[in-house]
Amino acid sequence: MRAAAITRTSATMRQTGSGDLLADRRYAYAEGCLAEGDAAGAAEMAEQALERAPRFAAAWVLLGRAREACHGKTPDPALFQAALRAYETARDLDPEDALGTLVHLARLGAGGALPALSPAYVRALFDGYAGRFERHLVEGLGYRGPALVCAALDAAGARRYPDAIDLGCGTGLMGAALGARVARLTGVDLAPAMLALARRKGVYARLVEAEIGAFLDGEPAASADLCVAADVFIYVADLGPVLAGIARVLRPGGRAAFTVQSHDGDGVILGPDARYAHADPHLRDAAARAGLGRASLHPAAIRREQGRDVAGRIVVLAKPPVAAGPAPD
Repeated sequence: MRAAAITRTSATMRQTGSGDLLADRRYAYAEGCLAEGDAAGAAEMAEQALERAPRFAAAWVLLGRAREACHGKTPDPALFQAALRAYETARDLDPEDALGTLVHLARLGAGGALPALSPAYVRALFDGYAGRFERHLVEGLGYRGPALVCAALDAAGARRYPDAIDLGCGTGLMGAALGARVARLTGVDLAPAMLALARRKGVYARLVEAEIGAFLDGEPAASADLCVAADVFIYVADLGPVLAGIARVLRPGGRAAFTVQSHDGDGVILGPDARYAHADPHLRDAAARAGLGRASLHPAAIRREQGRDVAGRIVVLAKPPVAAGPAPD
């Protein structure tokens, strides 16, 4: 679903602004400076915004980004510590983490384990992005995740799925691609604006506003024949819990098909693009612990960013069929 390069502290992430018109203007100037590569100017403008509105959490995030960029140009430990302090202040002012500050801290090696992205952050991020989502995704980034997922499903053995779930359905690109492969399709997403656009596709029997883990926990066991997730797991650190949830809701013989961003090492890493990349051993281990067999795992470039292919995988897993009982005497 979500593959676009998104500016984490854009105007859509400011929520309702600072309440001070001059502070908001300086924030906007700071954003412009950072976008043009003037990190020092961005830091100065963000500091001016915070002089007027010291509890403006998004400005603290922007100041952290600007100081981090300054450190990238001039490796000064004081700049690195200043960026950390700015992010930590933003975290304290935004306890729900709607601005995704924990991701910035994790990238800098602070905060311990890789964080789960907060529902508040995901909802705000994609509600603000919904209107231009598809055009940017398909035309700007050459996104083809849904087509690749469908091709992998067909290669695993073409069939029709009576009940299917599209996790992180977004505006419905994956649901539309599935077409006649499914009879009844449920779409799940955290962002109401995304769901409103998905509804227009006319391919979903049911649309649910929910976090995917909570949704899976609430669904009846053995109630679906297929679960798909196109560019959703780039926002999930540990795939173990979500694959276990998928395994629980799948009927015996059901399938799961999804995309991930990948890397050649071990475990899970948080990249500079603020997305999670999963190594093949992590995928295999998480699937095995969930009781899902691997039908296929293929390298694929699902999109392009900054003119380069982004390394990924197309994964198809299967829940084992019910074992036949002993023959009657």
